[in-house]
Amino acid sequence: MNEVVSKQTNRGKGLRPVLGFLNDWGIVLAILALVLFFATTAPTFLQGTNLINILRSISIVTIIAIGLTVSLTVNGFDLSVGSTATLASSFVVSFFVWYSLPLGVSIGLALLLSLSVALVNILLIVWFKIPDLFATLATMFIVEGVAMTYTGGGSISAGMPRLDGTPTFGTIPEAFAKISQAPWIIVIMLVVVAVTHVFLSHTRHGRFLYIIGGNPEAARLTGIRVNRYRALAYLIAGLLAAVGGIL
Repeated sequence: MNEVVSKQTNRGKGLRPVLGFLNDWGIVLAILALVLFFATTAPTFLQGTNLINILRSISIVTIIAIGLTVSLTVNGFDLSVGSTATLASSFVVSFFVWYSLPLGVSIGLALLLSLSVALVNILLIVWFKIPDLFATLATMFIVEGVAMTYTGGGSISAGMPRLDGTPTFGTIPEAFAKISQAPWIIVIMLVVVAVTHVFLSHTRHGRFLYIIGGNPEAARLTGIRVNRYRALAYLIAGLLAAVGGIL
């Protein structure tokens, strides 16, 4: 009996490295398997044009998901990132078309105004201690309604009058249109991924986020300002959601 138990224990110990490897790299292996499958079944899959189209199509979602990942490091979850992206998109185009603002001012204002969503989330979650899923679910619907009300329930295009009927003469700058095209949108995505990786894995502040997500009470006892870093995580999530919306 003892020999059977010993064998099972040794077998379990032998499987631990394999299970740990699959836990860390399982998603990457699955993606590589999919790439291999499509490369063998569709010869045109690995052509440069197709790969660029794939990277371009995932760029916006990747940037927003990176921000969501930062909120996950503190054991949180921001459901309002999609609505924040919608709000940022509505703001930046309206600044061009309705108010004829220059490129830098329009993007800067859109980012700043969209960050107000993150500030509301921080107030509800960090200050009032409302569970993040409930708080961000509420802000998701509220912000979506604000965006729809602001645009009149539709999209904004060049020559579209304001909601009160005032004619407009603003246009979308050519430089702004280019950032959503390859290769610029892909470059922006790669920069965001690289910077976030370095921040989370190779800086003290990124490590603090992981520590807070693992055990906030232990983090507090070691002197880490838990509320400040939780607020930072939601601020980054909101900022990257706004960037995705602008793109």
